[in-house]
Amino acid sequence: MTFIKNKYKRPLLCLLLFSVISFSFAQGDSEKIRLQLAVGVNNPIDNGKNDGYFAKDINLPTINFGVRYMFKPNKLGAKLDVGYNRSKSDEGSQKFKLNYTRVNAQVVYDFNDLLSFLPQEMSIQAHAGPGVSFTKPLLNDSENTYTYLNGLIGLEVYYSLSRKLSLFVDVAYAKSFTNKVKYDVVTDGYSFNGDLMYATVGLSVALSGCRYCN
Repeated sequence: MTFIKNKYKRPLLCLLLFSVISFSFAQGDSEKIRLQLAVGVNNPIDNGKNDGYFAKDINLPTINFGVRYMFKPNKLGAKLDVGYNRSKSDEGSQKFKLNYTRVNAQVVYDFNDLLSFLPQEMSIQAHAGPGVSFTKPLLNDSENTYTYLNGLIGLEVYYSLSRKLSLFVDVAYAKSFTNKVKYDVVTDGYSFNGDLMYATVGLSVALSGCRYCN
């Protein structure tokens, strides 16, 4: 895929290495280590300036890939994930397409103990943490790239299909931590260093404790 340049390869390789290493550990708890893959929609949120560029409210695709590790069963954990998002101009806007890629390290908190009324198959988890965003417009504005810090917060709802497979929905918001303006819209064209909201549906697969589970 053309959006993966050399500067993106290092975090992606680290995530892949972490995933491979996870397979080598035999854990007694199928929730200990999980691989997550989800697809969905996104909405890039610009700085609000009326510059003639604005994206559709719902854009395809969003693709998220990550690994989650729970330190305490049904309580506290962490995850590392990568998200790729594509958006494009809405009607009435000047034409553009945008690739938005992020890498985030996050703390995970499971509300299972607080929401004991939920069915046994369901769980709800909050996740939040810092990361780095990489934005790259396409077409004539492909040189107008940004790399900046973000802070992500989200909520996931899980439904267990078996001990090793769960379906989940994730809604999250990535807040931009930059005010730096490198490009002039009049002379340089479209660029983006704003926030992003996304919603995805995906599968969570156990990498631990499932040698013999169904």
